[in-house]
Amino acid sequence: MSEDDTPLLRAEAVTRLYGARIGCRDVSFALWPGEVLAIVGESGSGKTTLLNCLAGRLPLTAGIVRYRMRDGESRDLARLGEAERRFLMRTDWGFVHQNPADGLRMTVSAGANVGERLMAVGERHYGRIRGTAESWLRRVEVPADRIDDDPRSFSGGMRQRLQIARNLVTAPRLVFMDEPTGGLDVSVQARLLDLIRALVADLGMAALVVTHDLAVARLLSHRMMVMKEGAVVEEGLTDRVLDDPRHPYTQLLVSSILQV
Repeated sequence: MSEDDTPLLRAEAVTRLYGARIGCRDVSFALWPGEVLAIVGESGSGKTTLLNCLAGRLPLTAGIVRYRMRDGESRDLARLGEAERRFLMRTDWGFVHQNPADGLRMTVSAGANVGERLMAVGERHYGRIRGTAESWLRRVEVPADRIDDDPRSFSGGMRQRLQIARNLVTAPRLVFMDEPTGGLDVSVQARLLDLIRALVADLGMAALVVTHDLAVARLLSHRMMVMKEGAVVEEGLTDRVLDDPRHPYTQLLVSSILQV
């Protein structure tokens, strides 16, 4: 079987329980290289729990998550050693938090935030690190002359763009995004979504995007999974799900009867 025939990420019956409460249950899907999958649902539907399980941030109660490493071998993430897991998270994966302060070091400069990720893949030349950081700041529309400023002086939208630069500078193959435009003004959201869509396409990376906003899902994703009470109730191509929803819950979401 060639790499083209193998998913980048495969979830098999992923379940996370909190005692009697269900975080997510029996979620199975495959994600392919270069594909963007949106996970949508109202607050409490389990979408963020699922994302954290897939990213190794929460242990599974049951199920398996397999990831295809750069050598072509698909590995069970639960069986990775701690050093392997940390290296994967610093290099091959990115994680964009809703609150950028959770994904940045707020007390070091913008350039240092980007440079730390480069150092994780072995770059040690100060000039190259700074030059790459400046290039990426421009790419995400952060003025390059702010490279020595720390993120505490940045606006919310600029912090989010800096977090994206920090995550993407090592050209990861998979990026997890948890409500990447949540809490931002509408005009800032629109510019950020255009930026994310362009970067995902340019880099050819796969992405898992958690959002309650169906407009975000339509703009960014190829496929969509709709979650309710911890389970996936509908999935398919994004345009098909939004234009011809089949599950009653999805129909409620699309018609905006249910507030998400």
